[in-house]
Amino acid sequence: MAESRPFDWAALLRAGLRGLGLTPDQFWALTPAELQVLLGDSTGSEPMGRARLEELAAAYPDKRGSNDE
Repeated sequence: MAESRPFDWAALLRAGLRGLGLTPDQFWALTPAELQVLLGDSTGSEPMGRARLEELAAAYPDKRGSNDE
């Protein structure tokens, strides 16, 4: 498992608001992955493989509601 590092919120806010010209609402609506792409960081941007997709599907199966057939 990769080592987790805390976000440097002050630097991210500066980059988003000053560097990218985002509004606060736009900044806070972004996911960390979206912000990473906007900032030009391609680390970890490899496509998801079939094994990872199957792992996620098993962990988070689709739930059928009363309106589903």
